[in-house]
Amino acid sequence: MLSSYRQIFVAPGTLAFSSAGLIARLPISMTGIGIITMLSQLRGSYGIAGVVSGTMALSAAVLGPQVSRLVDRYGQRRVSLPATGLAVVAAVVLLLCARMAAPDWTLFVAAAGMGVMPSTGSMVRARWAHLYSGEPPKLHTAYSFEAVMDEICFIVGPILSIGLATSVFPEAGVVLAGLFLVVGVVLFTAQRGTEPLVHPAAHRAGRSAIRSAGLEVLVLTFVATGAIFGSVEVATYAFAQEQGHKAASGLVLAVYALGSGLAGVVFGTLKLNGSLAGRFLGGIAVMAASMAVPVLAAAWLHGTAGLIGVGAALFLAGISISPTLITAMALVERLVPAAQLTEGMTWTTTGLALGVALGSSVAGWVVDAAGGAAAYLVPFGAGLFGALTALAGLRRLRSGLALATEPAATEGVLQH
Repeated sequence: MLSSYRQIFVAPGTLAFSSAGLIARLPISMTGIGIITMLSQLRGSYGIAGVVSGTMALSAAVLGPQVSRLVDRYGQRRVSLPATGLAVVAAVVLLLCARMAAPDWTLFVAAAGMGVMPSTGSMVRARWAHLYSGEPPKLHTAYSFEAVMDEICFIVGPILSIGLATSVFPEAGVVLAGLFLVVGVVLFTAQRGTEPLVHPAAHRAGRSAIRSAGLEVLVLTFVATGAIFGSVEVATYAFAQEQGHKAASGLVLAVYALGSGLAGVVFGTLKLNGSLAGRFLGGIAVMAASMAVPVLAAAWLHGTAGLIGVGAALFLAGISISPTLITAMALVERLVPAAQLTEGMTWTTTGLALGVALGSSVAGWVVDAAGGAAAYLVPFGAGLFGALTALAGLRRLRSGLALATEPAATEGVLQH
């Protein structure tokens, strides 16, 4: 198994840019929860904290693809460094406004400014595609490795952010996220030898990557996937609190991410054949079906047994996540022109971000109305929506893949 991963790091600079990318990605899992933890302490309101965090997520959903479009056009270093600077300035303004009890509207403005944070995960995957576009097995393993790194971020990041904010000072989580962002992006952009080439001429027509055939299907299914993630977090926190073990919610969610991470490690070693579109549909369908298990566990079990049951159910549900996301990234790499790959991948993460905000909001309403156990119906419903979307868009995905392999469409497109 390890030999499959070792081979992708033979190329010079791969370990350096992937490691730097991991550091730069940690803020994604730290900033939102860091803002909520900070403002709930400084302002005494979870409502304000949640809306400010949601404002940042919505801003990232709007601005993120535009920043990545500039990255594709002008280069990773030329765009991500100033974008990081702007995001850090906005974060500092947010911290000062929170500490100095400034009016609430200033928090929203500052949070919106943080939406220009560059999508390092997309840039890392673009580098792997640049190196291994002609070697599908290696690219599959590289995408699998990065999916595991994403899971590590979402296991470690919230623990660091919440732990520091509650034990050191309220702003500590956001401060550390900012430090990780600056250090990670500086180290990442210093790796010039592996930076993909830019294609300015490909952007003169002003055509966005979202218009690539089939990409909108992936984005919609990613909205559903994000809704699963966001609603599971809220439902798990509420269910654990109802069972008298609120502190255990973090451990249960870590088990969820662990299931996904382990599946990603194994998936990266497999030599797969068959249709990418069919594999993606299968992954989404399994993800949807697996979300029925925590619904049953939360309904039938209570107390410590309930938490253990939900944890086991989420571990099983997590197994389908990484393989599905890895397959989706491979689809983006096939569907989107090489000159717009970073933007294309960022559109999928934008879908995830929107889904997380939507899922957490709906799950919160259900918790208030019917309790934590009932809230697990939200990720189950989101999974069904994702499966139906993938099924309805299967023909469009296959059509996009067919266009990507036609000789007339090969200019500017990564070939296999």
